[in-house]
Amino acid sequence: MMSPPEFPTTYTKVLLVARFFHPLLTLLASVTRSHLAKQIQYLKAENEILRSKLPKRITVTPKERQKLLRYGKPLGTALKQLITIVSPRTFARWVSGEHAVKQGKPESARKPGRPKTDAEIRELVIQLAKNNGWGYTRILGELKKLGIHRLCRTTVINILKEAGLPIGPDRGAGSWDEFLKIHAQTLWACDFITKKIWTKFGLTEYYILFFIHVGSRRAYISGMTDHPDADWMAQQARNVSLYMTEQTPPADSTLVLLRDGDKKFAPQFDEILKAGGIRPQRITFRSPNLNAYAERFAQTLQKECLDHFVVLGEKHLRHLVSEFQIHFNTERPHQAMGNIPLIKPPDESPPEGKIVCQERLGGLLRHYYRQVA
Repeated sequence: MMSPPEFPTTYTKVLLVARFFHPLLTLLASVTRSHLAKQIQYLKAENEILRSKLPKRITVTPKERQKLLRYGKPLGTALKQLITIVSPRTFARWVSGEHAVKQGKPESARKPGRPKTDAEIRELVIQLAKNNGWGYTRILGELKKLGIHRLCRTTVINILKEAGLPIGPDRGAGSWDEFLKIHAQTLWACDFITKKIWTKFGLTEYYILFFIHVGSRRAYISGMTDHPDADWMAQQARNVSLYMTEQTPPADSTLVLLRDGDKKFAPQFDEILKAGGIRPQRITFRSPNLNAYAERFAQTLQKECLDHFVVLGEKHLRHLVSEFQIHFNTERPHQAMGNIPLIKPPDESPPEGKIVCQERLGGLLRHYYRQVA
């Protein structure tokens, strides 16, 4: 007689289920890990691309740092393969700082990174670069000569870059403004002003030859005539040679006179100047900016004086020009020279003196000063 079939025990059932589902669970887990690894690999590649378009250094707020610590600490050493916003060493310092705060130790109040250079030293570096056109190496040498030894090359370079200045020396030919500034004390300029006046022969055009010293801005009216021929120009060259050498004694460099290509400047005019130690320099055609100081004086004389008068004869014209020259050189404040007259009075007027107005040309030109008691 056969015995009835035995039913499997609970333990046997568990073994059968495990034997059947374990390979399936293993397969699902491996598929999930592979899928997650691919997602992480994609996110890492995307993060690298985004980081390449951002500044090299990214500053995080304390709140953002806590968020990174919360999600980064559980990863342990695996974080080294993922972290890019800061270095693993910095992250480890964050963890140590957090641990110290929990133990009641004060966290360092100093901001991370190298301390910023003093504002006074930064201004000195910028001033040296602007005034001299020096590169960072020369500036560093000047700073050491002044006793400032704590700056390195990189710091000087960064200061210049932040100020928008070149880090290398200015080795170019230089601008015209720089040339004028360097040679201002030995540089003169000249030009003509024309004015139509009434004479016994009717309306006649007169030519006024003037010279101006670029360094001091002092003007000199050489002469005027209705017929500036070679002989007249030669005489003006003799007169101005004496005047220029008296006003600007010979120095290490030769006096230079800028003039345009006007045909009235005959070859004899240049020869006499050269004999007197003055080098005439002709500017290029249609370049008024190269002779800007002479052009500006001509405009000032025209607008502030000559345009206000109907000139009756050469004597009248000489009087007008002479009065304006005195006013321009001794009384009129000049903005480019610190808003003071070109020729200062020997004694300054007392501040409590009475204010007096001196008029020239019927009140057209006015000069105010304090009267000495």
